[in-house]
Amino acid sequence: MSNDKPNILFFFTDDQRFDTIHALGNPEIQTPTMDRLVAEGTTFTHAHIPGGTSGAICMPSRAMLHTGRTLFHLEGAGQGIPEDHVLMGEHFQAHGFNTWGTGKWHNGPASYARSFSDGAEIFFGGMDDHWNVPAFDHDPTGKYEGRLPQCPDAFRSNDVKIRRGDHVTAGKHSSELFAEAAMDYLDEYDSDDPFFMYMAFMAPHDPRTMPQDFLDLYDPEKIKLPENFMGGHPFDNGDLKVRDEVLADFPRDPNDTKRHIAEYFAMVTHLDAQIGRVLDTLEKTGKADNTIVVFAGDNGLAVGQHGLFGKQNMYEHSVRVPMVMRGKGVPQGERRDAYAYVLDIFPTLCDLIGVDIPDTVEGKSLVSALNDADDHVRDTIFSAYRQYQRMVKDDRYKLIEYVVDGRRTTQLFDLQNDPLELHNLADAPAHSDTLSKLRDILFQWRDDWDDEKSEWGKTFWAGF
Repeated sequence: MSNDKPNILFFFTDDQRFDTIHALGNPEIQTPTMDRLVAEGTTFTHAHIPGGTSGAICMPSRAMLHTGRTLFHLEGAGQGIPEDHVLMGEHFQAHGFNTWGTGKWHNGPASYARSFSDGAEIFFGGMDDHWNVPAFDHDPTGKYEGRLPQCPDAFRSNDVKIRRGDHVTAGKHSSELFAEAAMDYLDEYDSDDPFFMYMAFMAPHDPRTMPQDFLDLYDPEKIKLPENFMGGHPFDNGDLKVRDEVLADFPRDPNDTKRHIAEYFAMVTHLDAQIGRVLDTLEKTGKADNTIVVFAGDNGLAVGQHGLFGKQNMYEHSVRVPMVMRGKGVPQGERRDAYAYVLDIFPTLCDLIGVDIPDTVEGKSLVSALNDADDHVRDTIFSAYRQYQRMVKDDRYKLIEYVVDGRRTTQLFDLQNDPLELHNLADAPAHSDTLSKLRDILFQWRDDWDDEKSEWGKTFWAGF
């Protein structure tokens, strides 16, 4: 096959919040590479995840990304995705692409083998020591059966029960490990076939460690504490002791929170530098002009906002993610406020490279929004977390409903006037019509996505 289609280079980050890019309005963080992508491509400023069905939000998020399927129509996340769910890499292979992957894959070896014809430094876990990643070389049999029986005591962690891999590159940070594998692939690629490169970083997920010179860029004492910082969440949201939430003591300490934010920003800046190295290599090979670049994140992170540290909630800091596209068919230096999901990337890429969208894909192509800034794709958007939380919002207001141990709690926020979600309007008589309208929309999303039929939805809606 001749290279009549553009290549695709996809950067996917772990736990990166939507507002952690300097060019998008965060003056505290340094992200020159991401800033360049924003300048050279189109940014979807209101990209979301549909939530999650476990505390490990990244697991279903990645499965939705690669299948284009919605949260309650997804099977096998974490263990292996059924063969009747067409995978993005699998589909591109069928259309002549060499598919290559590196980094975090949280949905089973069999699904990886279906997706990628090649790869390097493949990590099948959810999290690990960034400096000692138990990774696999590409296994053409697709079995990936190697196992490291133990890890050095110096790197043992209570959070890491099993370390699967056939080697560890001790002392090299995960972001550098994956970047250098990608650079080698680009340097050595000599086929006329287009490639689909998928780079799934483990950063900026904790444990937040990075080279010291990047940490030195951020003085915790100079970090601005978020305006919606709280000592603790005002009520039980169902998962206040999930592992992300116990990374810091209760009540949250302002100075300790600033330290966490500094480390989080430092990880993003180090990650940014590695993405820059890969893009520089792409330029050097002469393939940049014929390559679509996608940059996105799997979920956000609170890091002190609303008294939370994790992503197991429905606030903007946790359900919104960065999403930038650059290349053929993508306007330069533009932004779109269309409501997008990460699962829309699969059909969007299909349209951009001129291949059919599989019938199993439920996401919507964003090409219409790329072509027309007034095309908003959706009027409302929905997200859910386990059996505890449901969220819906329109172009101004946001409703969050909680059911915890049979107790209901309602929040209503005016995102136009209260973007940090500090003032609950649910009990305000002046907003009763808005509350009723959004509840009706929530019920419609429930029915469209078969939420009530899911094991999580059955519990939530029984208490609602």
